[in-house]
Amino acid sequence: MMKFTKMHGLGNDYVYVSFINGSPDDKLPENKIMDNIPGIAKFISDRHFGVGSDGLVLIMPSSIADFRMRMFNSDGSEAEMCGNAIRCVGKYVYDNGFTGKTRISVETLAGIKVLDMTVEEGKVTLVKVDMGEPILYPPDIPVKSNKERFISEPVEIDGKEYKVTCVSMGNPHAVTYVEDATRFPLEAVGPKMETHPLFPRRINAEFVQVVDANTLKMRVWERGAGETMACGTGASAVLVASVLNGVSDRKAVVKLLGGDLVIEWDERDNHVYMTGPAVKVFDGEIDLEAQAAIK
Repeated sequence: MMKFTKMHGLGNDYVYVSFINGSPDDKLPENKIMDNIPGIAKFISDRHFGVGSDGLVLIMPSSIADFRMRMFNSDGSEAEMCGNAIRCVGKYVYDNGFTGKTRISVETLAGIKVLDMTVEEGKVTLVKVDMGEPILYPPDIPVKSNKERFISEPVEIDGKEYKVTCVSMGNPHAVTYVEDATRFPLEAVGPKMETHPLFPRRINAEFVQVVDANTLKMRVWERGAGETMACGTGASAVLVASVLNGVSDRKAVVKLLGGDLVIEWDERDNHVYMTGPAVKVFDGEIDLEAQAAIK
């Protein structure tokens, strides 16, 4: 039996499994999970036959930070980083007594991220994440381009040209501005943007409506997951892209389907800071041996 916790950040929901010493699953054979992670992630994420989520997150010990996070999309692929998921990691380790600190470091495939947590009545309610510096050089995002930056560049999909700005926040993002984010045909354009030949590792696609210089409204098609309620790295990339395109201030509220994030691109250190909630939904356990995911 594998114990888990279902959590979400603005509706971007994941199933969390802990391998920290002293947690319920620290003696669960880690190699059994790792050997079958694509199948397990796909099964658990299924909203009809599994728990239902945008993916699976493993919380682990780290030799270089306070904790380590590994995250897997609902299609079984591993992602570098997720802003909404890492906020929930902070809440999990604090609320469950694995740390008494309100400022912690978390190792990810996108580097070490620092979290500052707001605690009310013994529980974390809000988390501010230092998302690090944005990556703007196309080969490092990666984008197939010989330009120094990929800002408002044309990308053609189904014969229509979109002006796209690309930013990496540890994972790649393509930001496009639209008149009405709510009515934009995300289901048709999103997957084609994700898999466009310009993006060798696929890309997360954000479609953004500028409300004013301090308010941005976005929808996101996440690489390996489809449309999600929110995306923290995506909101961070949107703020950076909006500053580069001259349509927003360096601090703004980014409105997503699941709620609002406050994003700031600090001129002093060039880091992007994301602040938003983290919510626990429920605890549960699942019999993996009964599932085709590991057979």
